[in-house]
Amino acid sequence: MELLRYLLYPFALVYGFIIFIRNKLFDLKLIKSVPFPIPIISIGNLVVGGSGKTPTVEYITRLLKDQYKIATLSRGYKRKSRGFQIVTAADTPDKSGDEPLQYACKFPEVTVSVDESRRHGIRQLMAEVPGLEVVILDDAFQHRYVKAGLSILVTDYHRIYTKDHILPVGRLREFASGSKRADIIVVSKTPKIFSPLIRRQLLEDLKPATGQVVCFSYIAYDTWEPLFPSVPLPESEQQKIISILMVTGIAFPSPLEEHLRRFCSDLNKLEFADHRDFTEDDLIKIRDKFNALPTRKKVIVTTEKDAMRLRNDKAAAILSGIPVYYLPIRFCFHPQDKDVFDSAILSQMR
Repeated sequence: MELLRYLLYPFALVYGFIIFIRNKLFDLKLIKSVPFPIPIISIGNLVVGGSGKTPTVEYITRLLKDQYKIATLSRGYKRKSRGFQIVTAADTPDKSGDEPLQYACKFPEVTVSVDESRRHGIRQLMAEVPGLEVVILDDAFQHRYVKAGLSILVTDYHRIYTKDHILPVGRLREFASGSKRADIIVVSKTPKIFSPLIRRQLLEDLKPATGQVVCFSYIAYDTWEPLFPSVPLPESEQQKIISILMVTGIAFPSPLEEHLRRFCSDLNKLEFADHRDFTEDDLIKIRDKFNALPTRKKVIVTTEKDAMRLRNDKAAAILSGIPVYYLPIRFCFHPQDKDVFDSAILSQMR
């Protein structure tokens, strides 16, 4: 592995130099960032793969949706459609992407949209949504063609960007110094019991710039939900489960694995690539793996994001009769961070 890193290092330098020049052109205003007359809140990260952007978008949506007319805008990663679209709960991941579909299912009162051009998407939202007051941009930290009023950078506690390397040696989309553009840095997926010593160490590692706010959050799991129409699994029944087959297509499933081990004595895993578009062969593999588990007290558990890609007739037919559940998650901020984060968001609105 170390040898491969050395071999890839020249490519990382070339890639990093190109991104550095691009950012410098924006900094010098030789490439323009377009402002808009309503608040724009941008959420993103420095790495490829998951860091906690989706739960952060959902947290801000919950915070604002009862007081303001809001919309979310994503590019719709891996969708097969093009251009601007309003997303509804009746759509498919092929049309909208899995994360926007998840937002539309959870927040029917919010306008959820996709567009590969964020500038065009914001203009369309302002034209089509009367009284629109704020747009939340998903995965837009590197999208500098839009001048956001508030920029939030999310980094995973288990894989802090300061300890990573630029692509293709590591997972960084740009050099870690790009973090200085953020107004708020959110360290996600920290332990629920979070010691002041670890907090101080992380702050030393991140070295936030003057004026930057750093907040720490952790994952809270909601009630198990059935993927296909059936009776939800009561908590009393969860205690009787012997085997769980954990099916994931996300970048970092370890927190879910740690959580599920509390509910069974035998945890089995099927891990697919991030944003996996589950094929018929994948579904058959899941079914056969489940059927081979040597107990009757068994279930399949997946993530909410994966549930969006499994919510179709093909999956329902192949997994017919199998108890399949997904686990919604939400971010919670530690007590000393919640008021700071909420105040920053609400101040932007005011």
